[in-house]
Amino acid sequence: MDQMDINEIGMKHKFEEELERFTKFQKMFTDSDPKKKVKPVKMDLRDYAKYLLREGSTIEKRELLSCLKNKLVMTKKIITLQK
Repeated sequence: MDQMDINEIGMKHKFEEELERFTKFQKMFTDSDPKKKVKPVKMDLRDYAKYLLREGSTIEKRELLSCLKNKLVMTKKIITLQK
């Protein structure tokens, strides 16, 4: 995933939406107890892409793969990137 050329604009929008959603979720638990301090989440677009490929729904995975600029090629059950 680290060598893939990702359409930064297409993925960035989705990434920012998910980060905002997670922050709201996290805030629900910290607002009830003022003693709890939560560090802001620092994430990277490639880490998010890796997470989606491992844990995302089929739709999320398709969205991610549609943002790839490289061509995926499957040969002998091995997926590689074509440059």
